[in-house]
Amino acid sequence: MSFLQFSAISKGYPGVQALSDISFSVEKGAVHGLMGENGAGKSTLIRILSGDQSADSGSILIDGEEQDYRSVRDSFHAGVIVIHQELQLVPELTVAENLWLGRFPGRAGIIDSRTLVETVRNRLDEIGIDIDPAAKVSTLSIGARQMVEIAKAVMLEARVIALDEPTSSLSSRESEILFRLIDRLRAKGTVILYVSHRLDEIFRLCDSLTVLRDGRLAAHHPKISDTTREKIITEMVGREISNIWGWQERPLGEARLEVKNLSGARLRTPISFTVRKGEILGFFGLIGAGRSEMARLLYGADHRQTGTVSIDGVTVSPDNPKAAINAGMVLCPEDRKFDGIVQGRSIEENIAISSRRHFSPFGILSPKKEAAIADRFIARLKVRTPSRKQDIINLSGGNQQKVILGRWLSEQGVKVLVIDEPTRGIDVGAKSEIYEILYELAADGMAIIVISSELPEVMGISDRIMVMCQGRVAANIERPDFEERSILTAALPDKNAAHTI
Repeated sequence: MSFLQFSAISKGYPGVQALSDISFSVEKGAVHGLMGENGAGKSTLIRILSGDQSADSGSILIDGEEQDYRSVRDSFHAGVIVIHQELQLVPELTVAENLWLGRFPGRAGIIDSRTLVETVRNRLDEIGIDIDPAAKVSTLSIGARQMVEIAKAVMLEARVIALDEPTSSLSSRESEILFRLIDRLRAKGTVILYVSHRLDEIFRLCDSLTVLRDGRLAAHHPKISDTTREKIITEMVGREISNIWGWQERPLGEARLEVKNLSGARLRTPISFTVRKGEILGFFGLIGAGRSEMARLLYGADHRQTGTVSIDGVTVSPDNPKAAINAGMVLCPEDRKFDGIVQGRSIEENIAISSRRHFSPFGILSPKKEAAIADRFIARLKVRTPSRKQDIINLSGGNQQKVILGRWLSEQGVKVLVIDEPTRGIDVGAKSEIYEILYELAADGMAIIVISSELPEVMGISDRIMVMCQGRVAANIERPDFEERSILTAALPDKNAAHTI
């Protein structure tokens, strides 16, 4: 019997129809997959379910009762919890305070902090999540923050839980914890709406599946066992993608980036490496291995304890991102929302924000030039948007990533691109487009560093892979020697000794 039902849901925004007549249902105790390219309408449907937005038409029924949400609070009281891809935690509060937000234990307005922490500690232990409840959320890794969000949904015992790309920031161990929690919730009769681009997870977890494309229902599979990966991909993109990676051998030039004895707070051993003109160097490692920390040290966003970084023989000043940009190095950060995009600003402003200094004499902005630059890179990178004036927060994750790339490509003389988790939370079609952009830049002589927690991605697009483990380099592997088992073995803690590159 259907427990959650979407009936003829439609939603439009200025210049775009996000959803058109979406109808499907989910049985009690089922894990239901929701797939589609970025911009297909998945996030919009989830926001409507959460009460964050209202549909223009249509209805949602839970256990046969039509819902009339006027706010997120209404959906919460109806037993619905949504864990968004962009996390909704308060960074300066502790884990325990976030999990009890709005329900603090205490009397006469005085919070019982001891009970708060101990209760949360016991519940986290019960569900197998090893996080200090007294730690501030701001001190946690993105993966740990994601686990806090998941713990919140489990502790509140919701009737319907929607998970939007829940494993995008999780290690394989954390993902397994999540999968066990989902199996436990399914057994209790909870409805799980599982949004993911990872087909392995969809087939591992889901009982049924709905595919959206361009805001419309592309397919509905009551039994996941009745379909195939290839069919789902075709339903998502409307075309067949035979080789998502698209790697081809290209000539490599002389050394463009040289790093010697680089170390910082989270790098246990100084590391040295070079990247040649036209080379894509992949960095792989488990969460906490030091990959993103290495990137921030390179870029000057964090303090270097030792080491030099040179581009075409010119030393880049430490602890100074501005100097890195002027020397031709740019960084697309791991966390697009907090470190990449400028929320509340248009696509045009997000693209031009760095390069505008080149055409703004005496600090006077040129709207005409900014519009031209924005239009150029919207077209070149195939950013899906009704207008360059669109607020960037309204774009899908893949299109936000393209805008950040457009920002740096609009700079003059970029020689080194460091891109951290380039396709996190991005659909298969947009992934292919981003890889094509990286190949084009490499073919033009740019040195590219790709950092990713997805091993198939690193193996698929890199010319060479450096494996990190516990803040050090554990292996340096050329493409002919790529082998999944050996790379994973090098990434596992306490299995390797660092060696000189």
